[in-house]
Amino acid sequence: MSAEQISGPQGRRTGRLAAAAAVAGAQGAALAAWGIVMLVMGIVGDPDSPVQAEAGGLTVLALAAMPLAAAYGLWRARRWSRGPVLIIQVVALPVAWTMIQSGGPMIAAGAALGAAAVAELVLLVHPAATDALGIGRTVER
Repeated sequence: MSAEQISGPQGRRTGRLAAAAAVAGAQGAALAAWGIVMLVMGIVGDPDSPVQAEAGGLTVLALAAMPLAAAYGLWRARRWSRGPVLIIQVVALPVAWTMIQSGGPMIAAGAALGAAAVAELVLLVHPAATDALGIGRTVER
């Protein structure tokens, strides 16, 4: 069996990359939805500070751009996209833990975020994914 058969062609989307792109895209979409809700509540709701609520909503919308762009990069099997997604997942783990510790409905949201972060990390550090992104190891026989 050749190295090409083991690792697959570089730059080709695999099932792992497609799944990782889907998770990153879902995270980005959730952030975008949260940002939109914050904006709407800042405008039509009764926040303590409408300006702060609107600024927070715009900030969250800007933050949503990173996982969405990285999801696009993973979908296209672009090497640059792995780093931002890994960083997002490492940051998401303590956020998930804090959400779980808050209690109430945040437990479910934190558990979902934590599970998604762990799944994303597992998908992206797998040799098949790194090989498909051109980051793979060399196979010696």
